[in-house]
Amino acid sequence: MPLTFIGAGETVTVRKVGGDTQTRSHLSDMGFVPNAKVTVVQTQGGNMIINVLDSRIAMTKEMASKVMVETCQAV
Repeated sequence: MPLTFIGAGETVTVRKVGGDTQTRSHLSDMGFVPNAKVTVVQTQGGNMIINVLDSRIAMTKEMASKVMVETCQAV
């Protein structure tokens, strides 16, 4: 499912990053790589603030829709 479907406070695992080559490279440079854990800090008007690699990243709805994730399983 796209990252845009995840609510504030939820932690998910990145499974795939879509988009053109430049978009995938940009997202990868920010830490959105397969198996990375990311936490949604806040959503507002579709835009999001995401915690990834101990950094907070602001993303537009369009950019967040390129990141495919799955929910983390509790151990």
